[in-house]
Amino acid sequence: MDPQIGIESAHFYTKKVSDLHYRGLITCNGQTAVHQVAKLMARERVSCVFITDLKDNIEGFVTDITLRDRVLANNLSPSIAVEKVMDTDIFYIDKNALLYEALLQMFQSKIRYLLVKEGHHFVGWISRTKIMTEQYQGPFIFIQSLKQALDVEELVQKWRLVPVMVHQLVEKGIRAQIINQIVSTVTDTITQRVIEIQIHEIGPAPANFVFIVLGSEGRGEQTLKTDQDNAIIYEDKANEKRELVRTYFLDFADRVSTALDQIGIDFCKGDFMAKNPKWTHSLSHWKRNYENWIQESTPETMMKYATFFDCRAIYGDYGLLDELRNFMDEQLKNPTEKFFINLGVNALQYEPPLTFFKRNIKTFDIDGEAHFNIKKAMTPIVDLARAFALKHRIFEPNTGKRIAALSKIGVFSEKETRELSHAYYYLMALRLEKQAMQIIQNGQKPVNYVAIKQLTKVQVVTLLEIFKVIKDFQLKIKLEFTKNIF
Repeated sequence: MDPQIGIESAHFYTKKVSDLHYRGLITCNGQTAVHQVAKLMARERVSCVFITDLKDNIEGFVTDITLRDRVLANNLSPSIAVEKVMDTDIFYIDKNALLYEALLQMFQSKIRYLLVKEGHHFVGWISRTKIMTEQYQGPFIFIQSLKQALDVEELVQKWRLVPVMVHQLVEKGIRAQIINQIVSTVTDTITQRVIEIQIHEIGPAPANFVFIVLGSEGRGEQTLKTDQDNAIIYEDKANEKRELVRTYFLDFADRVSTALDQIGIDFCKGDFMAKNPKWTHSLSHWKRNYENWIQESTPETMMKYATFFDCRAIYGDYGLLDELRNFMDEQLKNPTEKFFINLGVNALQYEPPLTFFKRNIKTFDIDGEAHFNIKKAMTPIVDLARAFALKHRIFEPNTGKRIAALSKIGVFSEKETRELSHAYYYLMALRLEKQAMQIIQNGQKPVNYVAIKQLTKVQVVTLLEIFKVIKDFQLKIKLEFTKNIF
């Protein structure tokens, strides 16, 4: 498979229709008004509804194109019976037929949908688009297939394909920041689809809300070792509705987090998830949180809650996060001095893994082999970019884009910008490569440890130089934030 140009997968030609997650039948009778059918399609998020007679036999179907071309284009009343505009040519295929046969039948018959038959009964339907997403393996088609996933189980199966895709992107030399964006978009899309599935099951939210992601996902820098970092902000409601609203969102958050964990996006060990009642709250409550973190800052709170300054909206009313950011902006105009001191101290908590004379990589043993923690080696760059960005009230969460924005206003020179960006994305590429191989070759869960013996001499020399660059930038943090050179 080539994930860049999306060539056909040989495996596609052995797949059966039953291997595909096909939809259950959405039906209505022929006397149903067209506008009611349109409502049904919108509610169920489908583009095709099948029409039955009084004995529940399928006698036709309508699609979104049917409604456009036969109703709207002809200025017909939305109250007319759907049987007057439905298609009556019914095509079907047995669930044990091969998937490519279904696709060929669709092309030959110039149709977009096929009923799936098991024995004497129709058990569901498939679309041409759904089959096409199975045929091609490129990352962007893969992301589109996530949007069409029918249930959590299908998303579980899709998530298992991600390591192979990442490995192929690394092998082709695709830049780490692009791979980060792809992995983050995959995770975003899975989360969005889970949210849609849960809302469909429990009903619409009783208030506007925004689902935000934090940490590496918030920065758009996800790797294959990923867990959940998320939260919910919902609009303030009158006193009599507060309990109802809160009850809904706590149940909703628990469902979303549980489904994500089932898919393979693990629960956060630090419990920074919307399912934790501390991180699902009204906008006014969130404003108080940020006001406390900024105005009542301590080293402990900054170390614990810095991740909340790397946040991004992925579903819902984005305006709620915009309003919170505007509030943060006002708070950062007149922060206490200790806020930036603590921000600087936080950026110094992890030092690059260098031995005393900076001639070797500092390691620790795992099963008798020397390793270093590549995530912790990268963390100082994330932390220093955040510290400088907040000081200059730049609310871009991505580390690379933060560095670029800081360069534009003269905080970093061109040389410093190149050094920081190269260092960060070299480490990121190495981290992605090692994690993908851990999954594919060893069948292990990905970790953030890298064995020294797996590195080439060139890689070791490059890492040593990168760690020296990070050390120099940490001195810059000491001088500017803590006023301390020791």
